[in-house]
Amino acid sequence: MSNPILNEDRFGAQERILEGEPMTISGTVNKIFMLFACLVAGAAISIYSLFSAPGMVPVMMGAGAIIGLVLVLATCFNVKIAKYTAAPYAFFEGLVLGAFSMFFEAQWHGIVLQAILGTFAVLFVMLMLYKAKMIQYTDKFAAVLKTAILSVLVIYLIQIVAMFFGRSIPLIWESGIVGIGFSLLVVVIAAMALIQDFFFIETASRNMLSKDYEWYGAMGLMITMVWLYTEILRLLAKLNSRN
Repeated sequence: MSNPILNEDRFGAQERILEGEPMTISGTVNKIFMLFACLVAGAAISIYSLFSAPGMVPVMMGAGAIIGLVLVLATCFNVKIAKYTAAPYAFFEGLVLGAFSMFFEAQWHGIVLQAILGTFAVLFVMLMLYKAKMIQYTDKFAAVLKTAILSVLVIYLIQIVAMFFGRSIPLIWESGIVGIGFSLLVVVIAAMALIQDFFFIETASRNMLSKDYEWYGAMGLMITMVWLYTEILRLLAKLNSRN
């Protein structure tokens, strides 16, 4: 889902740097690239395991998902540990995404590349819209975004519970108009969440927060990018299922 670790409460004056170097946007960008490298490494190991030791893949995905969640939750409560948790999170998330992506690729050749290109295209467009101030992060925007993300989260949780009873929420997971519409809506929400990430990184840098926040901001953006990628992949799968 979206980045639970980023919120405006982190902009307090008590978080401002007292000594050493302050956070910078360029420093955060560098760390984002580092995290992407860790994610790609994890994905590569996961994909390689699909061919060399397929029996280990479910274990790797389960462990990666659990460890990744624990790292995110831990970072939510202590920003100072982001410099230690961000890279491992990206790596373990890569373990999950590698096998997850190959599941779709096996059914629709080329779909993963399309999802990757789509994700970076959305990132670029949202960044341009944010820099041009065509979309601004306001209190109203934040409230609507949080409500939308929470609503999606509740739907996903209901689906998880329903699966334990052999049930499923009708229509929204199918490739019909409703299902495609739902996926498109979630992609839009995930794209809007990028605005929150940009705002956090820009504001934290302007407020001269400590350099630890470079890892914190990079990790938050990574979480949103992963969410956006998985939702685009699901949307493309539904569209391909109609052919």
